Amino acid sequence: MKSTVWSIRFPQGGTLFKRALVLVAAIAIWITTDLALPQTANAYPFWAQQNYESPREATGRIVCANCHLAAKPVEIEVPQAVLPDTVFKAVVKIPYDTQVQQVLGNGEKGPLNVGAVLMLPEGFKIAPDDRIPEELKEEVGPSYLFQPYSETKDNVVIVGPLPGDQYQEIVFPVLSPDPNADKSIHFGKYQMHLGGNRGRGQVYPTGEKSNNGVFNASVAGTIASIAKADDGSYEVSIQPESGSAVVEKIPAGPELIVSEGQEVAAGAALTSNPNVGGFGQKDAEIVLQSPNRIKGLVAFLAAVTLSQIMLVLKKKQVERVQAAEMTF
Repeated sequence: MKSTVWSIRFPQGGTLFKRALVLVAAIAIWITTDLALPQTANAYPFWAQQNYESPREATGRIVCANCHLAAKPVEIEVPQAVLPDTVFKAVVKIPYDTQVQQVLGNGEKGPLNVGAVLMLPEGFKIAPDDRIPEELKEEVGPSYLFQPYSETKDNVVIVGPLPGDQYQEIVFPVLSPDPNADKSIHFGKYQMHLGGNRGRGQVYPTGEKSNNGVFNASVAGTIASIAKADDGSYEVSIQPESGSAVVEKIPAGPELIVSEGQEVAAGAALTSNPNVGGFGQKDAEIVLQSPNRIKGLVAFLAAVTLSQIMLVLKKKQVERVQAAEMTF
């Protein structure tokens, strides 16, 4: 198996505090994964940060799907409308069966992690600690979970990897912008884009397969031999009808589903599919509502209500006058 080398890219022009924060976060991620160095495939979504200016392609697909090939559902709950300069919560749900275990980088089985990228509209961002209400802080948890995608995109927030059994539901405290203070922001309807993942990817950003996917025969032929190494990896020798034997190297983790003497076609699966995770996307809409419009609506409804009451009273008055005239 190809080993992976850790690399930390500090933001250009960042302060010493920011650089120290990035370093601490990277060390914390390595410790919490409790995995060997080749396990850094779990260090999403930092690979997306290093390789893509924006996590959302022109087609609408979030780039995490390039490595996490299986599709799984995600959910997001946001208010229908919010007022300017207010804090609200966006609840992201990444459901999966916590009883299942995934193949780790060293071939052993372990729990799944989760991660997410939330693309907020321009002007929206994660609320600072001093703006988050105390009751909401209990739902949100540690504020260091949330990181901006880049220095120029603080409206794009990433989180993870986190222990999946604890964070199947992640609460984002979001601060809405104020169009009165920022003239580039307007009242109206905006879109949010969510990408959520559980488990490891099947492909590394370099294009190589991880040990969390299916390995296939590159040629048609007969399985001549199967050799298992001490680290749990395999070397499967395939003898085609003509030419030299081809050796397929399979890392520890996937289970072989072929045996010696068996004939296989080109592209046939040599292993089972160990992946139990997957990636999902979800879009949501939110309205940045003007307080003046709400006041106007309330005034209009009050006027309509008052008019209806006056009409009823007028009708009662007319009925009384008619009744009095009939008496005489």
